[in-house]
This record gives sequence, C-alpha cells and structure tokens, in this order.
Amino acid sequence: MMSHCIAPIPEATDRVAREIIDAAYKVHQTLGPGLLESVYETCLCHELTVRGVTWARQVPVNIVYGEIQIEAGLRIDVFVAECVIVELKAVEYMKPLFEAQLLTYLKLTGTRLGLLINFNSPLFKQGVKRMAL
Repeated sequence: MMSHCIAPIPEATDRVAREIIDAAYKVHQTLGPGLLESVYETCLCHELTVRGVTWARQVPVNIVYGEIQIEAGLRIDVFVAECVIVELKAVEYMKPLFEAQLLTYLKLTGTRLGLLINFNSPLFKQGVKRMAL
C-alpha cells in the first residue's frame, strides 16, 4: 500500500487561523455564552475587520458532480482570507454532524483548513476544533 505525503498547512494560512481564534476569543470574552449564532458571527466578522483580515459571510457552496454544478443550499458561515472556513455554533453539545458539515465544505471547496467554533462553551478553548485536509 502506498502512502502519500500531505503537504503541511502553509504558514500564512496558520497565521490567519490564529487571528480567527484570537478574534473569536475576544468575542467570547466580551459576550459570553448563551446568545444566537448570528450575533457571534456578526461580532467575529467585525473583529476580523478591525484586525485587517478579509472575510465573506454565508458563502454558497455548490456540489460539483461530474460535469455539472448542483446548488444544494449549502453555505459557509465565514470564509476568511480565502483560505480558512469557519463554521460557527452556539449549541449546548457539539454533534459529529457539525464536523461532517465542516469536512464537507473543506472537500467541496478544496480548502485545506477549517475551524469549528462553539460560542456556547463556558471555556472558549473547549469550543474550538481545528480540522485540516
């Protein structure tokens, strides 16, 4: 069986991920848990703007199947600097479905790095999961 080498995540992408985590931490510290996901999304995007990081919200993702593109109603919460997908949650418990959702977006877009962030965690670090392809 052949093993293939996976290239490391580029340093520039890692820097973006660190900025996202720092910005999300500030939002969590400021607002605390218990609000709607959309509130955290809005505030995270504001924090990223303050830090000079580009982002796009609610980015549609099509499925490419053979020769066709299929609109499936999939949307990335925040696509940061065109290199990191951020999926935001404000839930009591993280479900495996959320990881599958992020993995789907990574695969369909060809993006290598994603962050799953749950703002409803009492401790911020317990609500952050990094996923890489």
